[in-house]
Amino acid sequence: MTSYRTVLGHAEFRAMLGAHVLTMLAIILADVSLAVLVYQRTGSPLLSAVTFAVGFVPMGIGSVLFGGVGRTHPARDVLVVTELVVACLVALMAVPGTPVAVVLILLATKGFIDPIFTGTRAATLPELLGTTGFPYGRSLLRMIGQNAQLVGFAAGGVALVFVTPAQALAAAAAGHALAALVLLVGTRRHLPTAAEAASHGVLDGLRRLLAVPGIRPVLAMTWLPPFFAVAPEAVAVPYSHLIDGGPVAVGLLLAGLPVGAVLGEVLAGTLLPADRRTRLVVPIAAFAFVPVLGFGIEPSLPLAIALLVLGGLGSSYMIGLDQIAVATIPDDVRRRTFTLLSGGMMVTQGLGFAAAGALAEHLPIPVVVPVLALAGIGTVLLVGRSLTSRSAPRVPRMAG
Repeated sequence: MTSYRTVLGHAEFRAMLGAHVLTMLAIILADVSLAVLVYQRTGSPLLSAVTFAVGFVPMGIGSVLFGGVGRTHPARDVLVVTELVVACLVALMAVPGTPVAVVLILLATKGFIDPIFTGTRAATLPELLGTTGFPYGRSLLRMIGQNAQLVGFAAGGVALVFVTPAQALAAAAAGHALAALVLLVGTRRHLPTAAEAASHGVLDGLRRLLAVPGIRPVLAMTWLPPFFAVAPEAVAVPYSHLIDGGPVAVGLLLAGLPVGAVLGEVLAGTLLPADRRTRLVVPIAAFAFVPVLGFGIEPSLPLAIALLVLGGLGSSYMIGLDQIAVATIPDDVRRRTFTLLSGGMMVTQGLGFAAAGALAEHLPIPVVVPVLALAGIGTVLLVGRSLTSRSAPRVPRMAG
């Protein structure tokens, strides 16, 4: 019977998890530092949110153009090299006095590179863990990532009381370099097989993917809800200013959703049978937006954190969606598909950050967050009708 415990029994997967912790901590520390730095320099909620967005949006383009690199090179080589390149880019951001425009260019460059790493890792998971282990592996990566966010956002907010953003960025660069070392030591250098190395052109790969029956609702449910879900994070810095908070408050606000996400993944992965997880994808995804409607009353910091934790529980819909995805996607397009799923979600998250920041330039934050939450509920219910009617019947019963 497949479970979290059996997936954790795989040594190479444990190394991936360890490297993922270091990578996420580095990313989050850099994100908090840059968001605070840009807001301090400009006073603009839009530019503060764009600091997040500019690192996300290029990932979608990179996932289409470069996401297949891992098919023709040993996975360990790709993972280690991309981590080292990212470490160098973040180190350049840490140089004191670097103009904001240059920082944004470096972030965009990093965004083009990130899909090479995430695509290679995602494509490797079904091969390491099998199709029944894949949803648990993805779930563990998300939980580790969310725990890293919990620690990283809170610690990042506290750290910025004592160190400069440049010093925090230098620490983030070191985290990426250490993650590369963990992958170098903890994973084997698997040569790609002839089937893995076979590559289709970008346009041909997209056509083959979109022709898969039932794939479009899966793509939509992966990409669209995150666009609306990131609104509280996108406006965390100006909202902290609104309620007279500081860097610590920013870190605590950014930690709220990850706390709920971890709890939700644990509950869904251990208490719900696999077939029920797939049936509850739409209700759970819609629930994620309900608590943050409470931002309309301009809640205090403790209440805002509580609302975010409750909203974070809804992100557990992803484990059921992963089951639908792995049952829907044929083996011959699986690598391309999971790269695009991840890259597309990064794009929509980045656009969501930018959209929330743009609205916050013209509307009060206690209006922006509920408006986007309502739009998120409507989107989930609309897209979910197609997902339920077309994709759910293809999902096999799996050991829960």
